[in-house]
Amino acid sequence: MNLKELHTQEKPVSAISIFNSELGNATAIQIMKGEILKEHTTKTPALLICITGEVIFENENALRETLKVGDFINIEPMVKHWVEGTIDSQLLLIK
Repeated sequence: MNLKELHTQEKPVSAISIFNSELGNATAIQIMKGEILKEHTTKTPALLICITGEVIFENENALRETLKVGDFINIEPMVKHWVEGTIDSQLLLIK
């Protein structure tokens, strides 16, 4: 299976759970060019990995990072953050 096959082109921002256990989970995220995964927080630390494309990750602490293929960022719990697709992108979120 391929991450791109999980998402439809009709949905500009999509998140699909691909693994769950009592110790953690993984979510495949698609963000199309110019679209934004709206502001939110996580209760637990998370790792966001850019699989394809390019996105801009920002948080309420003025952190702004461009993630390209293979780049990753640690997401702090209880800090508001959002992600914008600069080109069509596939991401993997691990908690």
